[in-house]
Amino acid sequence: MREQDVLSGAFAMPRVSPSYPLGPYRFVDREYLSIAYRTDAQALRRLVPEPLVPQGDEARFQFIRMPDSTGFGEYALAAQVIPVRLRGGEAGGYIHAMHVNSHTANSGGREVWGFPQKLARPSLTVVRDTLLGTLDVGPVAVASGSMGFKLQVLPEAEAMADLAAPGVTLKIIPHVDGRPRICELVRYRLGDLRCKGAWTGPVALALLPHALAPIAELPVLEVLRGSHVIVDCTLELGDVLHDYLVEGDAR
Repeated sequence: MREQDVLSGAFAMPRVSPSYPLGPYRFVDREYLSIAYRTDAQALRRLVPEPLVPQGDEARFQFIRMPDSTGFGEYALAAQVIPVRLRGGEAGGYIHAMHVNSHTANSGGREVWGFPQKLARPSLTVVRDTLLGTLDVGPVAVASGSMGFKLQVLPEAEAMADLAAPGVTLKIIPHVDGRPRICELVRYRLGDLRCKGAWTGPVALALLPHALAPIAELPVLEVLRGSHVIVDCTLELGDVLHDYLVEGDAR
């Protein structure tokens, strides 16, 4: 393989038969159960990396089902998101933890955007009159969320506000000697959003301790609200919000 051929197709690992395709990445009927809750403010400050600043004492847990995703196929994920302020005061959501049930999505999400993903067994299903989100790590249940199914319509503007805000990840890629080659905050957005339905209702959330999935470090002190939203959207490529290696050298 000629040198220019190596570079021309170098968008993913492995170079031959990449683990995921080149974007853009369109999602059809992407379905969310998102639960906002009050948590330990000191834990938030400990876990949110500077220069991001937590917005109060709120966290969110999301169970997401993706039946139709460009290149990734059908999969599910569970994510723990912390509302933060970016530089300049812009509001966004810092992705603290994420678990997926797809190797393809796991590879692409980590390598491109820096999503803090691990393989596990998240799910989002309807059980009679209940929308049920679960996260199992191996045989251990670590998260469970539930909401009454389509009991009350949620105004579209309210439903889309969180999804339209930027997300932020801490992307870390090591060098071959073990030092960080990339260590940066990445900002991304969901583009071309189209709401296909939004609801709310009575909601509950439980997080359980696990040594290798420490989502319970942000304990549920009070459930605040929940939403069930179905959208079409495009996961856009990101931009570097803060480069720790460059900023660190400058200091």
